[in-house]
Amino acid sequence: MKIGILNADQLTPEVHKQYGSYSDMIERLLHSVQNTHTYHAYQVAKHHYPTSIDECDAYLITGSKANAYDDTPWIKTLRSYIVALDKHRKKLVGICFGHQIIAQALGGLVRRHEHGWGVGITTNQVLITQPWMKPVKQHILLRVSHQDQVTRLPPQAQHVTTNTFCVNSSFQINEHIITFQGHPEFTAEYLQYLIQGRQKIIGQQRYQQALTSLHLAVDNAIVAQWILNFMTHPDKSLT
Repeated sequence: MKIGILNADQLTPEVHKQYGSYSDMIERLLHSVQNTHTYHAYQVAKHHYPTSIDECDAYLITGSKANAYDDTPWIKTLRSYIVALDKHRKKLVGICFGHQIIAQALGGLVRRHEHGWGVGITTNQVLITQPWMKPVKQHILLRVSHQDQVTRLPPQAQHVTTNTFCVNSSFQINEHIITFQGHPEFTAEYLQYLIQGRQKIIGQQRYQQALTSLHLAVDNAIVAQWILNFMTHPDKSLT
């Protein structure tokens, strides 16, 4: 399977050198649980897209510091591309910003959270269990760093996970779209770097809570397996 990573951000050269790009992080994550797939990154913030929608078997939209509801040209283009992927029922996964912009593009709503930043590690309650969600878990712990969140799901979406700060932390649309607000691709070191760089805007209390939470074990490998299971799970509507 060829997986197209729609990279929605460009990190500074210094950060890229130490941690890699967001597409690098995603590839490392998925490769760590199964090494039989190939990957190709597209810099969508620079209007770099596949020449054909069928160039890849599945797509994944990364995180970004951008806002899913902005009307900058590349954001509008990406929302239109999501609509096309949905229409063609291409397998699509969204992470953080990817989760948000998929919701925004398909009739949901994304807004800045009135209580500020969600940072650190969150415990997400699993609301439904699907065939691709193996191994089965009742809760998943993921690293997060976000101000925006999905406040209304797209009309056709199923609510998959929730947490106390972000109610709509994961959703599924039919058998071709799955999204997560959390970052299964983030290491503790990279999230700590982000938290420390945003200390002033996060606020001291939440900053300390986020740093303290970093010792918790996360379910990155399980969510990575879920993502690959979902990408390879047959879409019955296409048979």
